Amino acid sequence: MQHNYTVDDIRVMEGLEAVRVRPGMYIGSTGSRGLHHMLWEIVDNAVDEAANGYASEISVTINKDNSVTVEDNGRGIPVGIHEKLHISGVEVVYTQLHAGGKFDNEAYGYSGGLHGVGASVVNALSEFVEVEVATAGKLYRIRFRSYEDSDGKIHSGVADAPLEEIGRTRRQGTKVTFLPDKRVFETVEMNNEVVAKRLRELAYLNKGVLFRFTDLRRRDEDRTREYKYEGGLVDFVTYLNADKTPLYQEPIYFRGIYGTGKEGIIVEVAMQHNDGYAESVFSYVNNIPTTEGGTHETGFKSALTKVMNDYCRRVGILKDKDASLSGEDFREGLTAVLSLKMSSIQFEGQTKTKLGNTEARTAVESVVTDELPPILENLKNADLSNAIADKAVKAARAREAARKAKSMAREKSKLENAPLVGKLSSCTGRNAEINELFIVEGDSAGGSAKQGRDRRFQAILPLRGKPLNVEKRRLEQVLENDECRSIITALGTGIGEDFELKNLKYNKVIILSDADQDGAHIRALLLTFFYRYTRELITSGHVYMGMPPLYKVQKGKEVFYAYDDAELNKLTKGIKGYTLQRYKGLGEMNPEQLWETTLNPENRSLVQVTIDDAAYVEHLVTLLMGDKVAPRKEYITEHADFNKVDTFEERIKTE
Repeated sequence: MQHNYTVDDIRVMEGLEAVRVRPGMYIGSTGSRGLHHMLWEIVDNAVDEAANGYASEISVTINKDNSVTVEDNGRGIPVGIHEKLHISGVEVVYTQLHAGGKFDNEAYGYSGGLHGVGASVVNALSEFVEVEVATAGKLYRIRFRSYEDSDGKIHSGVADAPLEEIGRTRRQGTKVTFLPDKRVFETVEMNNEVVAKRLRELAYLNKGVLFRFTDLRRRDEDRTREYKYEGGLVDFVTYLNADKTPLYQEPIYFRGIYGTGKEGIIVEVAMQHNDGYAESVFSYVNNIPTTEGGTHETGFKSALTKVMNDYCRRVGILKDKDASLSGEDFREGLTAVLSLKMSSIQFEGQTKTKLGNTEARTAVESVVTDELPPILENLKNADLSNAIADKAVKAARAREAARKAKSMAREKSKLENAPLVGKLSSCTGRNAEINELFIVEGDSAGGSAKQGRDRRFQAILPLRGKPLNVEKRRLEQVLENDECRSIITALGTGIGEDFELKNLKYNKVIILSDADQDGAHIRALLLTFFYRYTRELITSGHVYMGMPPLYKVQKGKEVFYAYDDAELNKLTKGIKGYTLQRYKGLGEMNPEQLWETTLNPENRSLVQVTIDDAAYVEHLVTLLMGDKVAPRKEYITEHADFNKVDTFEERIKTE
């Protein structure tokens, strides 16, 4: 039946109603990531006070009821009455979209919250928000809440009463407590480690500012943690290189300002090379991580290449007849943190992960070109400069070897169009937007998967051995490994500097391994490969882990599958006379069972691999997959509970 589209169909959403209707537009999702985004919006407001020199302490507390309190000792939100809206500044900030002090450069020179929606969005999606402002010796309070009326309509972020002066105080700053609304979010429980990692990162980026984190849900010694780094970015790079072997003792640090006045751009860089092969550059703008890079990263890389080539020619490492070394050569084994403070920032897309300002590239190039050469040419730093140059020369030789290896590999196996006879079973469909590639552990499981799949859109690539640990190998060694080369061929994207996401042949790349130690190791090796050589596959959401069931429960002709012990307990409660099978590997399943439980999009469970904290992932990959044994052993000892009796079968035995 056709519906006539009239003016009556046009819905006008007032106040914060739009946020409630489409929360994903403002915080990304209603899952765990969106929940934590709520906290970051409030924390970012406090950090903006610190970044502009008005606050020195920021506290975050997760309360027992899952509400969260953020407090700073900054200037406090303005409490005066707004001239046009006739309500207090606090009420304006928390009830009006696109309202705040960050649209011009008067109140904030540098700000991460650009659009003035953060506080009001948090209010719209919370059961309650309470704001206390301490300023000019007085303490003010206002409380907002979201409620459902008798007609079932939700009223979001409504003030119980106007802002009220409640007493005198010597404090200064803003204190915000909010409880995410369980009617909106899948869970309202903040993850302790996610919060701690972000606050530690912010402490590195804001030198000398104290970040205090308390989780009142915990009773152990980690209930309260404090982060404060007087070395700032230098301490950050030292932390990132802690489990690597640096080529020189202290990280290089420099800072400069490009431009003047309110339009000036502050550029900070800390960098240190290690004896590894991976390049790790982490960039931030006004404390926001730009995980997809942008113009500032481009400027840093181009200026570093030029400065280092000029230095190598001046000191005779490169002769007039020699070709310049590439940027890749100078960045091999480099860990660097680039932080910008600037006004009027422009991000590409909605995710705030890629900087688009063209002036940022010019600013970074100018500061690097001015500040880095004097450090390199200082006689006290001769060992440092020579170590960087020497590593780059060796990297250039290895790069040439890798180029030849790539060329030989293409000739040997027709890398671009190889059918991978005996390995890859391609799908018949050619629509990359729906096609899936399963990378399967072992020939046995691979055989079952080939028979059980839907060959129209599912391709199977069995692994005949463990992939190479690429964390410990150069590129040419990676290209010599059969398993790595098979994966590269199957994906079609190329790797490293040659990576092209547009050439990806599959929308989903799914790792399928056994639920045992060997399976976990294979997952770790594959994820390390993807992280080091095809990182955009992960950041673009194409990498998944398949979750095969652990148990098969059968009673008569009825068959049920359980994916973990908790599900098994629930499934078998009250059932008698059933048989139980514990799958020790994918190879134990016949093709029909593998399709029904693991391959069928209607029934299967997949875990999408994401990178929420790039710096922490870098630290963890190095720790778990690198050369140093002692830090890895310490991490495993701290985080693994070897005495835990957890499986269903073990519990039956103990009972």
